[in-house]
Amino acid sequence: MELNSVKDSPAVAVTTDVLVVGAGPTGLTLACDLARRGVGALVVERADTLFPGSRGKGIQPRTQEVFDDLGIIGAAEAAGGPYPVGMVWQDGERQGEHRMFEEIQPTLDAPYDRPLMLPQWRTQEILHARLRELGGADVEFGAALTGLAQDEGGVTARLADGRTVRAAYAVAADGGRSTVRAALGIGMTGESVDPNPILVADVRIPTLDRDNWHMFPPATEGAGFLALCPLSGTPDFQLTAQFPAGTAPDTSLDGVREVVAARTHLTADEVTEVRWASDFRPRAALADRFREGRVFLAGDAAHVHSPAGGQGLNTSVQDAYNLGWKLGAVLRGGAPAALLDTYEAERLPNAARMLGLSTRIHRGEERRGAATRQLGLGYRDSSLSVETRTGLPEEALRAGDRAPDGPCGAGRLFDAFRGPHCTLLAVGTDAELPSLDEELVHVRRIDAYAPYGKGLFLVRPDGYVGWAGEDATGLTDYIRLIHEGS
Repeated sequence: MELNSVKDSPAVAVTTDVLVVGAGPTGLTLACDLARRGVGALVVERADTLFPGSRGKGIQPRTQEVFDDLGIIGAAEAAGGPYPVGMVWQDGERQGEHRMFEEIQPTLDAPYDRPLMLPQWRTQEILHARLRELGGADVEFGAALTGLAQDEGGVTARLADGRTVRAAYAVAADGGRSTVRAALGIGMTGESVDPNPILVADVRIPTLDRDNWHMFPPATEGAGFLALCPLSGTPDFQLTAQFPAGTAPDTSLDGVREVVAARTHLTADEVTEVRWASDFRPRAALADRFREGRVFLAGDAAHVHSPAGGQGLNTSVQDAYNLGWKLGAVLRGGAPAALLDTYEAERLPNAARMLGLSTRIHRGEERRGAATRQLGLGYRDSSLSVETRTGLPEEALRAGDRAPDGPCGAGRLFDAFRGPHCTLLAVGTDAELPSLDEELVHVRRIDAYAPYGKGLFLVRPDGYVGWAGEDATGLTDYIRLIHEGS
C-alpha cells in the first residue's frame, strides 16, 4: 500500500477537522474528547465491528479518572467490577490464595484506588455509546485506509471504497501493526519480552466457580502456566496459557479444550464455548517518534506492551487524553500550532517508563503496585509546566503533577475539573486574580488543603497542573500558550 501519496483521487468527498484511524480504546477516547470540544472527527475502522475480545481488561485508577471526566465512569463501574483474589491449584486441589495487587484504600485526593476489571470489548462499547451521546460522528466500519498524503494545509486520505477525506490533522490509532506508522517510515525500537507464545481466549466454563482468578502453574518442566479469570459483568472467563517457544497455539474450540484438560482438573467438555481467541508473543517496542508533520501516533501504534501489569490500554487512553485537548485548543481555541509539539515531548517519555514497567512485571522483577496505577505519572519536565514558586518542600505538589481530587463547595474538585476547560484553583489564598474568560478558565476558590498546600494552580483540561504560583504574576502569559487572546 502506497500511503505517502493519493494518486488519481476523485474530488474530496468528506471534510473534517481530525481523521482518526482506528476505533479501539485510543481512537474512541480521542473522538469523545474532540466531540465535547466541538471539533469534528471522522473515525475510520477497517474491521466491520468493534474489537470482540477481552484483551485489555484492567482499567487503572488514572484511567478511571479520565473516564470520570468523560462522563462514563458510572457505566464502566456498572459493567465491570473488582479483580478476584487469585487461587493457585495443583493436582486438582486448591493450594491457597495469591493476591495480585497491593491493597490501598481510597483517599480524598485519589478516590479510585484499585484496577477495575472491564473487558476491552465492553470498554469500547461504552466509549462508542458516549461518542454518540456527545453528538460526534459515528464510526465508519469497513473503511480501510489505502492512501495518505499531507501538505502545509492538511491531510488527504483515501479509503478502500474510493472516497477521499480531507482533514487538518490525522491520528494513527490503528494498533501495533499500524499501517499508517509503517507507511510514514517511523521505526519502532524494542525487544522480545518472552520467547514463549501465549494463547488468550474468552471462554465459557459453567462448572467453574467465579469466586477466584484460577491459576495453574506448570505441572512439568517445559510446560507453561494457565490461568482462568472470571470477567466481571459477563458469563465468560479470560483464559491465558503459555506455550513453549517455537510452537503455534491452537485457537480453535478443540485446541482450547485440549489445553484446559491437559493443565487443569477440568475436562474438555466443560469448556462449552470459545467466544474469541488469539495468540501473541510478548514484546515491548516504542516508536522512534510520535509525530510526522500533521499525523500523530497514539496507543499501540506508538508503543507495544507485554500485557503484564495492565499498562497498554491505559497508556493508550492517556495518549488520547493528552492529544485531544491540544488539538481542540489549536483548532477551536486559537492556540498556536506549536502547542502540538508538546504531545510527543510529554507522552513519549511516559510511554517508555510504562514499557519498562510492563517488561519488569512480566519477568517477575517487580510487583504490581503504586506505579501500575499511573497516578504518579506527570510532566514536570514539559515546556507546559511552569512552576513560579521557590523553596518548596520535596513532597509539595508542583507544576506538571496530576491535580488531586478533594472537597470543593458542595461537590469535589473532579466535578470542577470535568469538561473541556482549564480550572484555576485559588487554594487558601485571597490573591487578586486577573479577568479571565469563564468559558475557557473556570475559577474556584477553596480553603487550604494539604495535597495542594496554598497558592494558585492552573489545572489543564487533562487534569495536570500546568502553572503554579503564589500570586497571579505570569498567569495570563501562560494561558496564552493554550488559548490565544485569552
